[in-house]
Amino acid sequence: MSVKTRKALRAKRHRRVRRKVSGTAERPRMAIFVSSRQMYVQFIDDTASCTLAAASTIKLDGAANIEMAKKLGEAAAEVAKSKEIGHVVVDRGGFKFHGRVKQIVDSAVEGGLTIAKEAK
Repeated sequence: MSVKTRKALRAKRHRRVRRKVSGTAERPRMAIFVSSRQMYVQFIDDTASCTLAAASTIKLDGAANIEMAKKLGEAAAEVAKSKEIGHVVVDRGGFKFHGRVKQIVDSAVEGGLTIAKEAK
C-alpha cells in the first residue's frame, strides 16, 4: 500500500466533488482554492471551458485568514455582479467546507450571490 500525500488526497476529494458539480453560463461554478498564503475564487463556465470572472487576495494586502476570506467573498460578489452573475454553484476544491472556505461563501451570499441547492 502506497503512502498518499495531503496534496494527492485533496486532489482525490476534488475529483469526487467535480463529478457532481458543473457550471453553465447561467449558473457558473464558483471554484475556491485556499493555500497558506493566498486565496482564489473563479467563476467558471464548464460548457464553454472558460473563466468568466476571478478574484483573489493578491490585490488585498494581508494574511490568508478568516477576515481576509470575508473580504475576498465580498470582492468576489462584486466582480460577479459586474459580470451579471447572480446564481452560482460552489466547488470547494476538495477542501472541507468550514473555516476560510465557508467564510468566502457566506460573504459572497451576503454580497448578493445566490447558491444553487442542486449539484447539476
